[in-house]
Amino acid sequence: MKSVIFGTTTLAVAAGLGIYVWQAQNATAHPCGDTAVAGGAIGGPFELISETGETVTDADVITKPTLIYFGYTFCPDVCPLDTMRNAQAAYMLEDQGLDIGTVFISVDPPRDTVEVVRDFTDNFHEDMIGLTGTPEQIKAASQAYKTYYRAQEGDPEFYLVDHSTQTYLMFPETGFATFFRRDNSPEQVAETTACFIDQLA
Repeated sequence: MKSVIFGTTTLAVAAGLGIYVWQAQNATAHPCGDTAVAGGAIGGPFELISETGETVTDADVITKPTLIYFGYTFCPDVCPLDTMRNAQAAYMLEDQGLDIGTVFISVDPPRDTVEVVRDFTDNFHEDMIGLTGTPEQIKAASQAYKTYYRAQEGDPEFYLVDHSTQTYLMFPETGFATFFRRDNSPEQVAETTACFIDQLA
């Protein structure tokens, strides 16, 4: 597993600040765990720019069980930690012989260029797919996944972005399976994902 080195300066960001909170509606409906969230169906078509500069759709990147996270590379703590957690879970599953994808979708298109997103995702997992796009493309993808994001006003270069922090487990044929909160450990993500793969794949 690759080691990840972060900067020594970490800004304190309240975990609940500006976060669009999803509440589980049906926590016992599936033997693997939560499968329902408030707000309706999760997932749908999107068209974004990959870290290789190509235009891709959801069908291009969700070709196997996939963990999808919306964040931004300038994020001081939440996004790196969540992305690292997802990468660690992917490595754990790979050790079990299970192949899953990991996707990072930027909600900060002005700063997150193709090159920036590629460098960010390469720090966590060699197969993690980084996606960015135009503001319109990002908005459409965010709406499909019922996520929230809003850039804070202030410094035009060093601004922060409030955003939701769920990670979604998606399958190419059946779509949304479940979601993971910030307090879920890599082991929990791996165990639950393996359960859904056994049930749905």
